[in-house]
Amino acid sequence: MTRVAVIDRAFCKPDKCSLECIRFCPVNRSRKVKAIELSADGKHAVINENTCIGCGICVKKCPFNAISIVNLPDELEKFTVHRYGENMFKLYGLPPLTLGGILGVIGRNGSGKTTTVKILSGQLKPNLGNYANPPDWDKILRAFRGTEVNAYLQKLANGSLKTAVKPQYIEAARRVLKGSVRELLEKADERGLLKEVVEKTGISGIMGRDVRELSGGELQKLLVSAVLMKNADAYFFDEPFSYLDVRERVRVASAIREFLNPSKVYVMIVEHDLMILDYVSDYIAVLYGEPGVYGIASKPYGVRSGVNFYLEGYLPAENIRIRKEPIRFRISVADRSKHPEEYPILKWGNLWKAYPSSGFKLIVEEGEVHPGEVLGILGPNGIGKSTFISMLANVVKPDKGEVLVGTDKISYKPQEVSPSIFGFETVKDNLASASKDAVDPTTWLYDELTRRLGLNKMLDRNVRELSGGELQKLAVAVTLARDADVYLLDEPSAYLDVEERISVARLIRRIVEEKRKAAIVVEHDLLLQNYVSDKIMVFTGRPGVEGVALKPTDIRTGFNNLLKQLDITVRRDHETGRPRINKPGSYLDREQKSRGEYYLPD
Repeated sequence: MTRVAVIDRAFCKPDKCSLECIRFCPVNRSRKVKAIELSADGKHAVINENTCIGCGICVKKCPFNAISIVNLPDELEKFTVHRYGENMFKLYGLPPLTLGGILGVIGRNGSGKTTTVKILSGQLKPNLGNYANPPDWDKILRAFRGTEVNAYLQKLANGSLKTAVKPQYIEAARRVLKGSVRELLEKADERGLLKEVVEKTGISGIMGRDVRELSGGELQKLLVSAVLMKNADAYFFDEPFSYLDVRERVRVASAIREFLNPSKVYVMIVEHDLMILDYVSDYIAVLYGEPGVYGIASKPYGVRSGVNFYLEGYLPAENIRIRKEPIRFRISVADRSKHPEEYPILKWGNLWKAYPSSGFKLIVEEGEVHPGEVLGILGPNGIGKSTFISMLANVVKPDKGEVLVGTDKISYKPQEVSPSIFGFETVKDNLASASKDAVDPTTWLYDELTRRLGLNKMLDRNVRELSGGELQKLAVAVTLARDADVYLLDEPSAYLDVEERISVARLIRRIVEEKRKAAIVVEHDLLLQNYVSDKIMVFTGRPGVEGVALKPTDIRTGFNNLLKQLDITVRRDHETGRPRINKPGSYLDREQKSRGEYYLPD
């Protein structure tokens, strides 16, 4: 067996602990060559993987959960692709990027998806695990001889392959890019497709805007459009659908398929929204392993089978179980919204709000939310969802109508999350400010919220060191930990993987049901909305001009109304029951539309 030992240097803080990991190591007491000791600079512990016996004592003794030791079969070592350094993350294998179809990649955060993108796009040269003395391309190509990815790497090595990459975290682009949308796209346009791409992705209305003024969804579409205009041989999209509503996700997916011919160029998409990944991909590769420790790339599967195998947690080609339990979505269109005996926590009449400066107006139909209930909000970007939430929170006053029953105890998570929204430096202090129970290991809140979201491993981390996904989980946790009557969460799933999205959905339901409070969730992932919501509120109209918020309805009616507006039909997978988007104009698409059943027909 091979021991993969990983010390997360962001977590390891020898100046704040008694170094029991070193003192209690049995190898250190019996051998001259120590298994674990302090680095030369004194900033972190280092494990000698040749000496370490994998007893796990150091893992248990570390107060910051900085050490992980995993035993792997020796056969895997010959598939080592990259390692960042001593005791750091290790990647085994690469998904086969070939011509003829779009490759979708799915896996948990920290399993190596972004590392894979960097290697295949030429941003990172694989070192085959030899980080001290990286090999040249001749040795790298010999290591991949006989594999499907070898031909691709040969082109990458001789410089005949040009790549274009849409990065994962779009917030960084806002800080780096300068100028108007038109100026940036004109610079990026190498294929003479400016007019066609802008029209297809729906950003013609923002061409004169400065990039720093764009919303998250607008910035996302700008970056995708810029990549589509590049004259490249391989295109990579790392989470290109975050912050986009359902209509825009389908629009962007259609644009990728229209402007990139997978028979002539390589296309790879990393995404956590299973419905849209299923829709846009031709085949699927799964990255599995221990997040932050090691990742393994699976063989390619057909798109439907690949998603189903991932959810089931078993990969037949590898004959390996990647998860103890399968992921079961609560896919139902039954009415879960019966609270006749309880007085509503929030109740509003017909509301009307206008913004003369922009010309936008919002009309809201009456509705209410009861204790123990989750109201899901769906609709296009720029349709007034945030304005509606602000009126409920009494931050914005309606021009007509009023909130009939309200509360001042509202906890709100904004759409875009950055370190600046937190009041304290460390994860622990921010959680403790929301609730002392969130940092007390003896409480159910700690177990359900802090531990399940993996925040217990980063309590001493500075929020400015966190990734986008880690910031998102912290923002959700802080919002739900507060003592409030109503929890408002705007896109809580952005940058989270499938397992984390399910954990967040379960957490929302547990807190709402046990505390007898209410939650309003703005979310574009239909799977998550179906899982978490009791009622659905659909926003319709013309984005940026007029929004109409329909009264809350049951799930079936709400989803059907939304998809009818979008002209999209969704069917059930006959094996798992999960929703799948029909291809436009297909037999099932036409048949469901003729019956008026746009969402999960019986």
